[in-house]
Amino acid sequence: MRLASPWWLLLVALVPFLWRGARTRPAVRFPSFGVLRAVAPAGDRRRLVLGMLRSLVVVLIAFAMARPQMGSAAVEVHHEGVDVVLAVDVSGSMLAEDFELPSGRASRLDVVKSVVKDFVAARDQDRVGLVLFGARAYTQCPLTLDHGWLRQNLDRAQVGMIEDGTAVGAGLATAVNRLRASTAKSKFVVLLTDGQQNAGRITPQTAAEAAATLGIKVYTIGAGTRGMAPFPQTDRYGRKSYGQIPVDIDEDTLKAIAAKTGGKYYRADSTDTLRHIYDEIDQFEKTEVDVKKYLRVKELFQWAMYPGCLCFLLELLLGNTVWRKLP
Repeated sequence: MRLASPWWLLLVALVPFLWRGARTRPAVRFPSFGVLRAVAPAGDRRRLVLGMLRSLVVVLIAFAMARPQMGSAAVEVHHEGVDVVLAVDVSGSMLAEDFELPSGRASRLDVVKSVVKDFVAARDQDRVGLVLFGARAYTQCPLTLDHGWLRQNLDRAQVGMIEDGTAVGAGLATAVNRLRASTAKSKFVVLLTDGQQNAGRITPQTAAEAAATLGIKVYTIGAGTRGMAPFPQTDRYGRKSYGQIPVDIDEDTLKAIAAKTGGKYYRADSTDTLRHIYDEIDQFEKTEVDVKKYLRVKELFQWAMYPGCLCFLLELLLGNTVWRKLP
């Protein structure tokens, strides 16, 4: 329920002035009340009843002029969903700690998990899937709207759960296969790796051609600092130390995949850069939502107007008959 013109309620502020104006000085003074009691009722009762009626008239008319309304709203939503598969490298080199989180130095995989969770949270209307690849690839989570379950599967992703190696082609092919039967208006793959193809039977070029044929964009990300990266090592006594390993990303192949499919290649050499990349991809591939709102309104002013008019007529009737005013 709402009031279409609530400013009319300011008329209620006139009610105290009506009571004040009702106490006027008599036009004629009588030496005795006996004569008045014979022809008219007591003045106090008259002022009270007629004053209340007059005040009620003002309140009801003000409320009627404020136009009380009651309505029902309906919303029609047309959603053009987006299907996206995240292909993440879990080879041994993803343990390199050349990225950082607020808690300090972190591995590439841990940072990717953190950034991907934010990316998924921003796409609550889209189906998202997860493919992990090392020396081979497999689907960790199929396309789903249950993003809580997706995040749980992402948390379970660990280096060593697949034979070590980097099968970029197999990872991309598996992601594309997950989108092959999708009927979504827009579908794309975000492929992240920190190395180059050294395992698997499917070449990245072959997987890219399959994606292009199916109309699937591929955004590729090369993750890792430039030059050398610190890699954690543990000796026989459990003591942790760091060695240096070269960062060897096949950027030419990743660029070719992106160009072939209409996507874009990115290089992430820090946590902030990686976050910016996923934010930019999120802006490129937005969900289309068409929202139409319908509002049906029923006017209720008559529920105050009619009683107000009735009170006004009753005041006139009583004021000129039973409680008429003497000069």
